Order: sequence, then C-alpha cells, then structure tokens
Amino acid sequence: MLRISRLTDYGTLILAQLPDTGRGLASAGQVAGQTHLAQPTVSKLLKAMTRAGLVVSTRGAQGGYALARPATDITAAQIIDALDGPVAITECSSAAGNCDLEPVCRVGHAWQKINVGIRKALAQVSLADLQHAADPLDTPDLRGALQLHDGRGNSAGLGT
Repeated sequence: MLRISRLTDYGTLILAQLPDTGRGLASAGQVAGQTHLAQPTVSKLLKAMTRAGLVVSTRGAQGGYALARPATDITAAQIIDALDGPVAITECSSAAGNCDLEPVCRVGHAWQKINVGIRKALAQVSLADLQHAADPLDTPDLRGALQLHDGRGNSAGLGT
C-alpha cells in the first residue's frame, strides 16, 4: 500500500495552519492548539520544514513561524520530500536504488515510469489545493501519462 507517514500527514496539517509570509507569525504552541497535536511533535516538524525551506522562523518574544512562500507555491511533492524523503515505490525507483536484481529485472522500468507519474501528480497539487479541497481533487490519467502498452501497441491499463 502506498501511504505517506503519519508525520507527513501531521506536517501538512501544520502547514495548512501557518500564515503566509508577511501576514504574521504563529507560535508552535498556537499551532499545536489549533491542530490538536502535541507541542513536541509540532516543534519537531516545524524545525524539519524550516530546514527544508517550506517554513520561515523568527526568534524572540514576538517570534514564530510562517510559510516561506505562498501556499500555491508549495507542492505535495515538496512536503513529502521534506518529511519522508523522495517518493520511491520500489527500491529501483529511487535515485539511490540498489537492487541486486536490476540487471535481470523485466518490470523495474515500468515501476520507474509509474513512480515518475505519481511524482508528477503530487507536484501538481499545491498546499492551497489541499487546504481548499471540498471535493476530491481531479486526478491525472496515469495510463496516458505513463504511456503503458500491452506489447501489441495497445494501451494497457493498470488493472483493466
């Protein structure tokens, strides 16, 4: 099953509570109260997202956190990369993949194409989209995006 980690889920929730740069700051305590998450978890995630450039922080009595750029410019892919690392659905899908079977594998290339399709889909969804999604988001046609074929030149769907 493809699933983001609980910390990435929490990180997205935290990002959705932060003001845009120039619109004030939120303390870790305020964010913890708004999200109902434990303050140590919020602080840990805010630090990680600050290191990744998604969040800016200001020290001091009037300090706090804000988004480093508008919510429309932060993608789901960037959030996952910051907290879980790059999306890699199989060992050979990551840049640092090291599978002993790669020289003889007949399906690795297909998994790599699927991984690229998933990454492109995640890059098309912004934090603003996630904040305002009342209805399910439109999803891209991965079959067309991946250009999968059945060996006879026909498009082959996943599970079709």
